[in-house]
Amino acid sequence: MSTGIPFPDISSELFSISLFGIEFALRWYALAYIAGILIGWRIVLIAIRRPGLWRDSAPMTDGQVEDLLTWMILGIILGGRLGFVLFYQPGYYLDHPSEILMIWQGGMSFHGGFLGVVIAALVFCGLNRIPRLSTGDLLALAVPIGLMLGRIANFINAELWGRPTDLPWGVIFPGDSAQACEGIVGLCARHPSQLYEAFLEGVVLATLLLWLAFRRGALKKPGLIMGTFLMGYGIARIIVEHFRQADDQFITVDNPLGHVLRLGEFGLSMGQLLSLPMVIVGLGFVLYARRRQI
Repeated sequence: MSTGIPFPDISSELFSISLFGIEFALRWYALAYIAGILIGWRIVLIAIRRPGLWRDSAPMTDGQVEDLLTWMILGIILGGRLGFVLFYQPGYYLDHPSEILMIWQGGMSFHGGFLGVVIAALVFCGLNRIPRLSTGDLLALAVPIGLMLGRIANFINAELWGRPTDLPWGVIFPGDSAQACEGIVGLCARHPSQLYEAFLEGVVLATLLLWLAFRRGALKKPGLIMGTFLMGYGIARIIVEHFRQADDQFITVDNPLGHVLRLGEFGLSMGQLLSLPMVIVGLGFVLYARRRQI
């Protein structure tokens, strides 16, 4: 039996009410999405209202930011859900297609949500003739706080826990996670990998991007903030995946992609595989932005 910190007694629901026989609940995960989107929206508004941050002028107006917000919400929800379905459990949802839209049951993918946001932003910029790179910079500024809140919600929900550990800050999560440690008799502690991600993807990345944008004039070089975000997130995710419990479905025939790539043999998780292109593309944007004349 390993030592560890008992998981705190926190409900996944803030509160629930029953109306006309139907129960409605506000969950921490939903609150994290709502708060993250609203905070990100405010950061974008603050940035476009400061002319000195931009090379010429802000790429959009307050009204366009509000319109963009609607597109981003759709991109996050649709992309995040479809990404989870395709990247994580395609076999299951192929057999249960009616459950694909049941997002209240859980199951969202960051990489899917990221692709959804990229597609939505490209379409929005094309329709409104807004600079794409500067819009990408604004979105990159808005994302890390939401990531931090989402990872904290993952911890509260006792999901996406880490690998077994005997470190003093290991957490004994409830349910199967405490019983599933090979070679350990009794309850076992695990890395609180959700909090590792909250710190690296949220606190560290948000601090870096805000400093670059508001103190170092990075918004005058379109693409620099976006490229830094892509690199930062990719590196943070690759690091944390070493402490996060691997997703079993990626080395089984339930996921055709994982089966073909034989991820386990290469020592890669799906999170690492999907993050590598982000690092490479991000580096490309950073190099391109730095070579442009201010």
